[in-house]
Amino acid sequence: MVCGTEVQRSRTAVQALAFATPAFARSILNPAKHPGVQFSLAVSYSVYGGTQPMVFVDEAKIYLKAGNGGNGCVAFRREKFVPRGGPSGGDGGHGGSIYLEANPHDNTLLRYRYNREFKADRGRHGEGSNCSGHSGADMILAVPVGTVVKDEDTGEQIADLTKPGERVLVAQGGRGGRGNQHFAKPWHQAPRESEEGQPGVERHLHLELKLLADVGLVGFPNVGKSTLISRISAAHPKIADYPFTTLQPGLGVVSADGVPGKPSEKGGGRTFVVADLPGLIEGAHTGAGLGIRFLKHIERTRIIAHVIDTSDASDRDPVRDFEIIEGELAAFSEKLAQKPVIVVATKLDATTDRTRLEKLRAFCAARGLEFHAISSASGEGIPQFVRALADALDRLAPPEPIEETPEPASSAAADSDQPLDQETPMPAPPSTASPTAPPARTRARAAARRKEGR
Repeated sequence: MVCGTEVQRSRTAVQALAFATPAFARSILNPAKHPGVQFSLAVSYSVYGGTQPMVFVDEAKIYLKAGNGGNGCVAFRREKFVPRGGPSGGDGGHGGSIYLEANPHDNTLLRYRYNREFKADRGRHGEGSNCSGHSGADMILAVPVGTVVKDEDTGEQIADLTKPGERVLVAQGGRGGRGNQHFAKPWHQAPRESEEGQPGVERHLHLELKLLADVGLVGFPNVGKSTLISRISAAHPKIADYPFTTLQPGLGVVSADGVPGKPSEKGGGRTFVVADLPGLIEGAHTGAGLGIRFLKHIERTRIIAHVIDTSDASDRDPVRDFEIIEGELAAFSEKLAQKPVIVVATKLDATTDRTRLEKLRAFCAARGLEFHAISSASGEGIPQFVRALADALDRLAPPEPIEETPEPASSAAADSDQPLDQETPMPAPPSTASPTAPPARTRARAAARRKEGR
């Protein structure tokens, strides 16, 4: 029971009040029942009830250590009635490797925000009686689709996981050492040499998530991007009747041939993915506002939709707003400035003076840009805008598939159980003779015998 002193913002007090029922909390916090007592509640029930928002993490740094290989064993066969049994030391097991796999059910790198070190199991040492050690289990780390993997020390890009289920080897496990059975020679029949296991690969990786979307919504804060994506898809971003800015990107699947905001019937029709990005302001490329740290999520998009507010509640120049956002995109990457653009004027239901709307329309016509005026509240212009996006995507070339590089022979040899320093026997060339014909050497010997008999 809490009484007598002020409740401090400490972990103990928060945990104690979290288990209290609402009625009990109201009774102990009633100043009439406890005069002279002040309480400071540091946590709300909604937080402990599981209503806190998900944290979006798009960058992470992790440390990987593949398993070391087991050592080879030095042993000799000692058995009754078997004199000089010879060496019988087994090989060490291979260390476990670490893989990264694209998981379509993950959409953030939150799991790698606090768990940053991952070590695979090592291989067990070899034993006598030619028993090889057990190989270490491989470790598979799941990452969201669209994750770019880079080596933090060299800056080299290792992989770009853009397909669900795509897997890449990032840390090779060490090879197990050979036992003394491999060192037996006719002139050295009791070897006492063995090999130690090789260490596993250690790496520091930088993971960067770039969302996979077909259309990216960009614009100033409070222009209606979140309301638009909630209207054309089943996404549920934060929407309120007061000014605020989106703090994390969001994705929504749009059905062009179905009802806006709902998936098409039985999975038919054209669908595409739309990304809602946090608002940009002038000087974002220099770090103003949220900066341009979220613009990397539209590097993969095929079309950019500029969302501009032309309602009476905004006194900004829409043409100037378009030029500012266009300059911020060009400052971030030249590729973004070259992407196809569709201009969208929002809040048409709150626009009585259409002077600025017509000014923006004339500007887009002069620049050769496609223009749409919509209202997310009333739905005016939404179906035409969605179909225009789908038609524009159909006109564009499909994204180029990522070519898979063939696995080199050295890596294939490393994955096999055969030691790397041993020569791999080459397969014999196919014989052109018939299967029933005897070898040439056998025929020559038979002819020699026939001559001797004569």
